[in-house]
Amino acid sequence: MIITTQIKTETMNTETLKSKPLIIRNDDRPFNGSLRTFDLPTLIEKMKRENTWDKGGLNAKILMNKPNKQIVLTVLHKGTEINSFQSNDSITIQVIEGVLKFHTQNESITLEKDQMLTLQENIDYSLTTKAETVLLFTIIKQILQPATI
Repeated sequence: MIITTQIKTETMNTETLKSKPLIIRNDDRPFNGSLRTFDLPTLIEKMKRENTWDKGGLNAKILMNKPNKQIVLTVLHKGTEINSFQSNDSITIQVIEGVLKFHTQNESITLEKDQMLTLQENIDYSLTTKAETVLLFTIIKQILQPATI
């Protein structure tokens, strides 16, 4: 699955983000069945050296891609704006580095390094980075259950 969203960068360019699943070819990364580990500082450093980042865009990697859950590591430049791309999904956003301003129709909050928020489904939002920012998005997809009578 590919995540697609529209972003605005500090230079007022609008870009479409398409994030593909992360493929790691490093045999020394622990893996045992469903257990996966990620060295986030090393991964973030590599993401910041890629051409997408150098050209002023954001960079995103899908760390987990299951039918009902995605975890996306995202590296954003200062002044990047992202508008809601969820539908009936719940999300969490954890700030690994930087500062962002998170807006819903009813409130705005500032999140800094090591802070996390949760947002229930069916709520539109936007966020703006106040500094170079690294986020972990966790997207939990609503699974429709058959009605019981």
